[in-house]
Amino acid sequence: MFTTRPEIQGTFGAVTSTHWLASASGMAVLEKGGNAFDAAVAAGFVLQVVEPHLNGPAGEVPILIYNAREDRVRVICGQGTAPEAATIQAYRDQGLSLVPGTGLLAAVVPGAFDAWLTMLRDHGTMELADVIEPAIFYASGGHPMLARVAQTIETVSEMFKQDWPTSAALWLQNGSVPKAGALFRNSQLAETYGRIVRESQGAATREARIDKARDLFYRGFVAEAIDKFCRTNEVMDVSGRRHRGLLSGQDMAGWKATYEEPLTYDYRNYTVCKTGPWGQGPVFLQQLALLKGFDLDKMDPNGPDFVHTVIECMKLAFADREAYYGDPDFVDVPVETLLSDAYNDERRKLVGNTASLELRPGSIPGYEGQAERAVPRAAGGAGEADQGAGAGEPTMAHLAEEKGEKRGDTCHVDVIDRWGNMVSATPSGGWLQSSPIIPELGFCLTSRAQMFWLEEGLPASLAPRKRPRTTLTPSMALRDGKPYIAFGTPGGDQQDQWQPIFFLRHVHYGLNLQETIDQPLFHTEHFPGSFYPRASRPGSLAVEANLPSATIEQLQQKGHNVEVMPEWSIGRLCAASREDGVIKAAATPRLMQAYAIGR
Repeated sequence: MFTTRPEIQGTFGAVTSTHWLASASGMAVLEKGGNAFDAAVAAGFVLQVVEPHLNGPAGEVPILIYNAREDRVRVICGQGTAPEAATIQAYRDQGLSLVPGTGLLAAVVPGAFDAWLTMLRDHGTMELADVIEPAIFYASGGHPMLARVAQTIETVSEMFKQDWPTSAALWLQNGSVPKAGALFRNSQLAETYGRIVRESQGAATREARIDKARDLFYRGFVAEAIDKFCRTNEVMDVSGRRHRGLLSGQDMAGWKATYEEPLTYDYRNYTVCKTGPWGQGPVFLQQLALLKGFDLDKMDPNGPDFVHTVIECMKLAFADREAYYGDPDFVDVPVETLLSDAYNDERRKLVGNTASLELRPGSIPGYEGQAERAVPRAAGGAGEADQGAGAGEPTMAHLAEEKGEKRGDTCHVDVIDRWGNMVSATPSGGWLQSSPIIPELGFCLTSRAQMFWLEEGLPASLAPRKRPRTTLTPSMALRDGKPYIAFGTPGGDQQDQWQPIFFLRHVHYGLNLQETIDQPLFHTEHFPGSFYPRASRPGSLAVEANLPSATIEQLQQKGHNVEVMPEWSIGRLCAASREDGVIKAAATPRLMQAYAIGR
């Protein structure tokens, strides 16, 4: 089968990510003797520099790890929590019915830095100074500006000039939008990370030096700068008004990344591992529970029956996300029921021959009312008008569509080393267009709080110290009980649509990693979006134009509201696998920037 690129194969190690410089930096760490955890941290910090429209130092990251020495898969939760002052009433008192998608009111505790360093300390072998060096190199010496970063800056340039002068000072150097391909430097970010490295050097051991760096970020000069910026600045956001932030230094000092056991589901001879319901990961698992009742082997992977069956099961699983998912530290999420055979045998009966145009969450005894409450919110629309650039999907999907560009919102990296260690991580947040630059630090805050609802009594309702129900969702799977594959993609609500499609085509049709990634993709926006303005498009089905025309016609006949997107415009999948000592890796050709490297 034709592929756009070869599937990388080797025995030493592989790194695949959404930017070639991150992949190359991670591979360089492997070549220096580092393991998969060291390499993933290096790649993750480089992504903050070279894809600033998709993630940043004050963002978040969920990480799935397989430690070969321990022989176990674990989740590192790098999703920060809402500030202590972030109550529903605090937002209502300011006349808001939704958390704004931009500005300081959307900030939660930055989680990525502590998650990366927790993994480095506990599972890596190298010093922070060594793994963060590539990021400092590109921030101080410069890196070629991606065309999409320049486009993003151009889209929000007037807002920067009028309302966010600190962002204008960095991103509009000399008052102009940077040109694609031109060398771009973020000297202040380089200084921030350089200072953290310098001031942590006095500790006695590697582990102590990493902990000192964590302390500098969450209780030292970084936290102090964030606290001051939120207290002293009123910032314009998409509500059309100026607001101060609620995030404080105390919020940061009281938080740290945590370990969790993954949620798993057995599908054929595979065990798929995902995060808990504070993310949308269980949606993937429930889709498998629904789809195992269909004979996918007899379907064409690009045919109308496959697309229709998969998309209808997605609608059911995402409807349950709306009704039941939230931070399990605050709400009781019936995960066992949602993934059970009995529940999904009944849900599966709802999949008919025509497209569903309704949001249909299931009813679970003991959780009466949650399903009914999910539907009015889906139909209710956005609430406030979208009054500013940077709202909605982090790359401003509504504006990008007008320019003929595709959506996207985050990054991904997978690493496998020669010892069999595996990492799958999906860093995001702190987008350059979502919040103003903190000048002393060279980066801006995350806006993940926009995923909370300002309505009491819902699983994803806002509460102090609560995790927002994030869309970030890396994946890992075992085959025949042995760790086999790490994979993931950016894409917000589409992440656990594109990933199951990839997994099913790989498992059922024997396509290699690159062949699978190169297949045409599809998704729906049938359910409420996770980003401001929380809109839904019932019955929608976006498909890439290289899906067979006969398939598209039959899907339209089944009642799907089909939107034909340009070829190579949907999804940004990366994947790496290991079996019998052979390491394989692949990356999407879409957007012409993801790359797999290995030997």
